[in-house]
Amino acid sequence: MIEGSCCCGVVKFTLNAPPSMMGTCHCTRCRKLGANVMVFIRRDSLTWRQGRDNIALYEPETPYKYTRCFCKTCGTSLGEILSNEDSFPISAQTLDTDLDIRNRFHEFVSEKPSWYEICDTAEQFEGHPEMS
Repeated sequence: MIEGSCCCGVVKFTLNAPPSMMGTCHCTRCRKLGANVMVFIRRDSLTWRQGRDNIALYEPETPYKYTRCFCKTCGTSLGEILSNEDSFPISAQTLDTDLDIRNRFHEFVSEKPSWYEICDTAEQFEGHPEMS
């Protein structure tokens, strides 16, 4: 069982299966929201322990289309944890259990700040990855 939570512990969840992959987004929006390292989970692997009702939604303006979730109490970025999709990204920083998963890609490297250096060999994309 994989445990996850927000910083203050009001929001808690478990995953009964490991994430399928990890990726890092360097777009301005993800960086400002504090959710640029994401893991992709299946909705049917997520079980709420507490705090689902303590999650706020940030609805984006065009051209962005992904709703982001946050703990109402501490502001921890939770990624798209309330998504109705079968698979969706959540912020990797919310996972309390150590995982044997490594970054698979970097997206929007064209928006990466000059002060940040990518230090792994994961594939890099100027925009969204073109994955099969």
